[in-house]
Amino acid sequence: MDWRDEGVLLSVRRHGESAAIIEVFTLSHGRHAGIVHGGASRKLAPILQPGAQLDVSWHARLDEHLGTYTAEPLRSRAGLMADRLALAGLNSVCALLAFLLPEREAHGALYAGTQGLLDRIGAGEGWPIDYLRWELGLLEEMGYGLDLSRCALTGSREDLAYVSPRSGRAVARRAAGEWVDKLLPLPACLLGQGPATSDEIAAGLRLTGYFLEHRLAPDLGQKPLPEARRRLVTLLSRMPES
Repeated sequence: MDWRDEGVLLSVRRHGESAAIIEVFTLSHGRHAGIVHGGASRKLAPILQPGAQLDVSWHARLDEHLGTYTAEPLRSRAGLMADRLALAGLNSVCALLAFLLPEREAHGALYAGTQGLLDRIGAGEGWPIDYLRWELGLLEEMGYGLDLSRCALTGSREDLAYVSPRSGRAVARRAAGEWVDKLLPLPACLLGQGPATSDEIAAGLRLTGYFLEHRLAPDLGQKPLPEARRRLVTLLSRMPES
């Protein structure tokens, strides 16, 4: 069994004296693990950093085996290490993908969106709204997409202000009625309305976080969401308004 692909390195853990087991989110083979011989060496360890873009070749005697990787760097994102917020963004992306994606299942649209997000993070300011939209896309790709197009009760596209925690559908302000305290606030920035302020981003992350934590993760039988996401949310909540 042999194939070659490109992908984003999600995680690395030492294996034995000098090898490493890596997980890569690849374009055509999804989240896929394998052993890199010498992966913990001085030569390869600096290359095998989460977020790195790699050209990987995988080989195994049988498809169900863990198999071995050879990896060549295509693009390093080591520059993000100097920016605390950018590094937190990268770590959250990698941790969520490693946590939620099924093994060996391609997700081409999510792969393209992840590449675009990592490029935006690397470019500097303005990426938190892109990260928020990426989490929406992640929910969509996993089958838990939110319908923010119209009110679930009236069908109206106007004055959408809430999301039902049960259905994931938007609710208009006037239609909320006595259920308003049980609904999740819908920030205007997710509707393309107004600036993406820190408060708006924080509200958006509480929204996506609810469905990630209370719907997606439990259905996968998973543990709580990765700590890396909580750290990013905390840092973003402390950002001053521009």
